[in-house]
Amino acid sequence: MNKAFRALAGMRWIVISAALCAPLATLGAAAGWKPDRNIEIIVPSSPGAGTDVTARSIQRLLREKKLIDVSASVVNKPGGANVIGLTYLIQHAGDGHYLMMITSGLLATHIMGLSHLSYTDITPLAVLGTESVVFVVRADSPLKSAKDLADRFKADPASVSIAFAPALGNHNHIAAAQVVKSVGANVKNMKVVVFNGSAEALTALLGGHIDVVLTSASVLLEHLKAGRIRILAVSAEQRLRGVLAVIPTWKELGIASVSTTWRGLFGPGGMNEEQIRYWDQVFAALVQLPEWKQYLDANLIESTYLNAKDSRKMIDAQNAALTVVLTELGLAK
Repeated sequence: MNKAFRALAGMRWIVISAALCAPLATLGAAAGWKPDRNIEIIVPSSPGAGTDVTARSIQRLLREKKLIDVSASVVNKPGGANVIGLTYLIQHAGDGHYLMMITSGLLATHIMGLSHLSYTDITPLAVLGTESVVFVVRADSPLKSAKDLADRFKADPASVSIAFAPALGNHNHIAAAQVVKSVGANVKNMKVVVFNGSAEALTALLGGHIDVVLTSASVLLEHLKAGRIRILAVSAEQRLRGVLAVIPTWKELGIASVSTTWRGLFGPGGMNEEQIRYWDQVFAALVQLPEWKQYLDANLIESTYLNAKDSRKMIDAQNAALTVVLTELGLAK
């Protein structure tokens, strides 16, 4: 099992593309397909969630930096373990005007049998960044440390309500299951609550309805700054940077929990090579922008850009590794 976890957690694929060296002005120079109407960026979670914030940052930079010549809008399609958003996306087969912000949870929902839709039904265009999972409680929670949480899990996993978004089997669920399994408890006894977005999960936490929320650091920094929450641990190979540098990893505590997620953009199935090449140029330019790099730094997101071809290779490999992990955790169908 540890070998499978290491295989999954070790997927830090960083490819330096020759396109990164191209000036932004050359984007429109290449002949071929170009969008001629509004671009829709579909988000399968509710407003305020991490994927929503990232999508809106991309939307703003695409227009402000003139990376595209048309307008762009963000469309939220939460619910159904990403199925609602995916169903909307695949209705526009072959149309390069539709993009969807997706995380590695897409793979898990299919492996677990929660969705008949797979990443092979759509077109990977870019992986833009990677995040680790943090375990969060209210500032006044009786769970004062990661050890307290581990001890509760060991005694009775059902005694702790765990919330995350937007679907079972995703990186957040895996992180919690890894901790529970590592302390010798049964992952099937976990008390799990799934929300449409991490912002909703945090609202439930702050309202006293949930004990622990698992999410990425980017959506909780303001709550941390205001003193409303405490972070117990992070499921990462090493400590995060910035204000989270003081937070221990589960590995430091002798618990085998390392779980990350990537954020990327996909198009519908059936996109042609000209459309893919166009978006390759756009996203290669996006990741060069100082404003994009500042966004990643401010939100503790690791820059792991991959173009369309390399995204597909990485996702193929991760899907195989994730199948092993979810099977070992008893979550795969």
